[in-house]
Parts: sequence; structure tokens; C-alpha cells
Amino acid sequence: MSQRTLKIPAEGGALLAATEFAPASTPDADTPTVVLAHGWTLTRESWEPVVREVQSHRDVRIVTYDQRGHGGSGWGRVRSHSIRALADDLATVIAATAPAGPLVLGGHSMGGMTVLAYAGRHRSAFADRVRGTVLVSTTASVEDRRAIRGEAAAMGLAARVPLLAPRGLLPAAVHRRHAFGENPDPAAVKATARQIGRTPIATTGRYFASISAHDEVESLESVALAPSQVLVGSRDRITPARWSRALHAGIPGSRLTVLPGKGHMLTYEATDVVADALIEMIDRR
Repeated sequence: MSQRTLKIPAEGGALLAATEFAPASTPDADTPTVVLAHGWTLTRESWEPVVREVQSHRDVRIVTYDQRGHGGSGWGRVRSHSIRALADDLATVIAATAPAGPLVLGGHSMGGMTVLAYAGRHRSAFADRVRGTVLVSTTASVEDRRAIRGEAAAMGLAARVPLLAPRGLLPAAVHRRHAFGENPDPAAVKATARQIGRTPIATTGRYFASISAHDEVESLESVALAPSQVLVGSRDRITPARWSRALHAGIPGSRLTVLPGKGHMLTYEATDVVADALIEMIDRR
């Protein structure tokens, strides 16, 4: 699996960091590019287990990127950013990395919100090009602000106190309880804590209001123009399963999978299931 890092100019003078995972051979014109958007305070690294799993089964091009203010992506001159503006960033990434041909879109948590907003704001492009979507641990509308406040508190703690315990054990413990389900892989917990711990406090705060106000229910009509799979863990404390059930109900023809004992971080906790969902969309003709 070869890869290269890209820097993509975006609105407001920002540069968005992306990674292109190239296929082993030249794909035909009908092979989609997979574009994956990550969650709040995470980075494109959170998709890497899924990328490896997909590419071990399908020779397909995959693009991951850091959302504005996360990982290697800057803010530019922007000082606040809505979920709908993140949808425009996704459109920018697509234009720069996959300007033609079919697409499969995947989004985890805030990345799923981004994909939903993209479908609404860029309906024509979505209808013309998107072969399918995989919506992981996400929602069309934040129904319970207390869950978001809890997430913000845990993430803020992890970001502010990474040195209070040896080798960041305190942040890992926080996220093991908050973001994972039963018996998580310690390496996955540490990877998640590391990503969150490196996210600037300003980024955590700037997206809080946007996530709290998130409502893309009207975009679900556009999402339904392509097949969709909705995945959630039964023990997800951040975007609970009832939100995914409502999302599934709002997208005619979608498929819902509730994974027993799993938490919010399904890209680590259920890598094979997420990869299989993407592969199903890749294989559609």
C-alpha cells in the first residue's frame, strides 16, 4: 500500500492535510474513490485500520483527510466553522483528489455529520457521483445536548492534562470509559487518546456550538439518493444507538447495524464491519 501526503488549499486560506492511499494497479473508470471524514478532535489516523482492511480485499484508491483545525490541517483566517462549512471543505477535498468518477463516502461521528451536510449542500454532485455512504457512530440531529457536553468535558480533560499521569495514562483511562465499549484494544485506546490530546483546545471549543446545533434532517432526502449503511455500537455513550435508529428511519432503504458491546470508536472496535460496509458500496455497479 503506497501513500502520499497532500496539502489542499481551502476557503479562508487554510491548508487541509490529506493522505492518498493508492491502489496497486490502475483502476478502471468504474472503480470508485473512497473518501473518509473523521470525528471531532480526532484525525485521519483514526481511519487507518479500516483503510488497511479495505485495501487488503479491494484494489481501490482511498483518501483520508484532517478536518479543519485538526491534525495537520490549519484554520486559515477562519475562527469559527459550522458543520455545513465542513461539508464545503469535503467538497474541496473531493475536487482536489477525485474530480471525476464515482465516489464512496464514509464518515465517523462529526465526519458522518459532514457527509450528511455534503449531501444537502451539494445535492447534484452527490446524486451524480456518490455510489454509497457509510455513516458510523453519527446522527442527523443532536437530540440530547448533555451527551455532547459530556464528550466535550472528557475531551477537554484529556487535552489539558496529558502529563498528569505517566505516559498519558489518565487520558487513555478517560477515553476507555467514554469512547469505547467492552474490552477495547489498549493500543486503540492509546491511539485515540493521543489524537485527542494533540487537538488544540481552540479546535475543541470552536466546534462545540456547531455540533450542538447540528441538524441535517432535511438533507436525508438527498442522502437517500444513494445506498447507505448506518453503523453504531450498542454501548456508544457519545452518539447513542437511538440516534442511529432515527438516522436509519430517516433514510429510506438504508441498513442499520447495531454492534453489541461496542462503543463510539468503531473504526478501531469493529474495523472489519466498517470495512465490509465500505466494500459493499465499492462493489455496487
